[in-house]
Amino acid sequence: MAGGSTGASDRGGGEFALKPWELHGEGREFEKLGGQLTKAVAALERDLAALGAPWGTDLPGSGFAAVYGPAHGELVGGLRGLAGRVGKVGAGLHTMAERTADADTSAASGFGAGVGVGGGVGGEVEGGAGSGVAVIPAVAPVRTTTGATPGAAPAVPKDMSV
Repeated sequence: MAGGSTGASDRGGGEFALKPWELHGEGREFEKLGGQLTKAVAALERDLAALGAPWGTDLPGSGFAAVYGPAHGELVGGLRGLAGRVGKVGAGLHTMAERTADADTSAASGFGAGVGVGGGVGGEVEGGAGSGVAVIPAVAPVRTTTGATPGAAPAVPKDMSV
């Protein structure tokens, strides 16, 4: 079994698992962080506005104001953008979770077609009659001989139903 939605694996076979409920949980965390960052940026703007212009109008103060004004706008704008992007990461994780669940459901319904509880394809059941564990025979790969390039991958049928 793979080590969760992180992609970590118990085996060296390159397996990983995406667990939709974990992706939704992480999505909520990113949305929460985005909201907290938005609030922090608003508090920063309020606090800086409350300071007014304490640097004065003399030559050093005017020089500071000339540099501070544009830098302040860029900083606050960048922080607002960052907060929005962090929240969008959360929305993206929710979308990924939903698509993963949909793909899993679709794949499971496609592979499970024709196999009933208590009987496998052809009526074979592992563990004896009534055990409820279906044995599904392996499907031999489809091989093409006409016009096939030696060493090429075998053709895959479009309809994988058994």
